Amino acid sequence: MNNKGVLTVISGFSGAGKGTIMKALLKTYDRYALSISATTRKPRVGEEHGREYFFISRDEFESMIAEDRLLEYARYVDNYYGTPKEYVVNNLNAGIDVLLEIEVQGALQIKEKFPEAVLVFVTPPSAAELKKRLVGRGTETMEVIEQRMARAIEESEWMKAYDYLLINDTLDECVKQLHETIQSQRYRASQCDELIAEMQKELKEL
Repeated sequence: MNNKGVLTVISGFSGAGKGTIMKALLKTYDRYALSISATTRKPRVGEEHGREYFFISRDEFESMIAEDRLLEYARYVDNYYGTPKEYVVNNLNAGIDVLLEIEVQGALQIKEKFPEAVLVFVTPPSAAELKKRLVGRGTETMEVIEQRMARAIEESEWMKAYDYLLINDTLDECVKQLHETIQSQRYRASQCDELIAEMQKELKEL
């Protein structure tokens, strides 16, 4: 079994329920850490700096890019989003499974730097349900919702680049499936070098 934490990247259409799934996962199971992204967008009602996101200025974000303090970053609907590096690396080395909620561009950047990372794409059961959820949030204008639907068309072209698809229909079942998927990664042969080496050593000594 691999003692290093599993890095899991969660992406999906805006409105697919990524945040709800991860909050339920963290509440239900131990040994998970949610990496908080930095963004230049304004907080939504109820969001707090340092909880949902680090809400920072464009200048500050661009300084983080220049100083290589981000694992990845992307621009989405006129705002920057990115993953601070130090928190993620420290938790993985401590054996904690780290969750990243990031867009497609950032997910592919992570996969290049961390080939062992698990990419999971969250989708509702249908496009009609996606639009219904976006409208139901009541936090954005119809113009922004149409932008997000147009973006979903683009993002759907990258769904096959992910390791797993997670259909968010029933929340409890969805959370259980995600947990089981992540934990199964600890037993991938490619991630168990120490265990394999020890087994080979013992076999030769017998």
